[in-house]
Amino acid sequence: MAQETHSLEDLKGAIEAEAAEERQQKLDKFGRAYATGKRKDAVARVWIKPGSGKITINGRDIDVYFARPVLRMLLNQPLVTAQRVNQYDITCSVAGGGLSGQAGAIRHGISRALTYFEPALRSVLKKDGFLTRDSRTVERKKYGKAKARRSFQFSKR
Repeated sequence: MAQETHSLEDLKGAIEAEAAEERQQKLDKFGRAYATGKRKDAVARVWIKPGSGKITINGRDIDVYFARPVLRMLLNQPLVTAQRVNQYDITCSVAGGGLSGQAGAIRHGISRALTYFEPALRSVLKKDGFLTRDSRTVERKKYGKAKARRSFQFSKR
């Protein structure tokens, strides 16, 4: 009786190939993929569909909503990684938090929506950490303290 030995990489590859076959497109009746992204206190709802690369946030163009180039770059990171720049029209509605948190939430939503539209992109986006929800939030204020960790000023006399 011959025993077959498989390396760990072979098994991982086989499992991932099986999972990729099981994954299917998740589209609504309009042919769009929908996903929710979160970061700090911001929650973004993102819809993507094939198009010319137009990004609309809360009914406004990306250049108007995010004036800082760093925030616009943050939104394009998943598209650049997946080599899908200017291939999808993206519509977002985002609420809560500040501009930085909102940009992070939209990035998370775009990444998830891309995996729903093209399940083959999941491994590429996961490898770069775009599918992981950044769980860091503001630490709560404690009683007896000025802020979360800052103590009141000490006076010797």
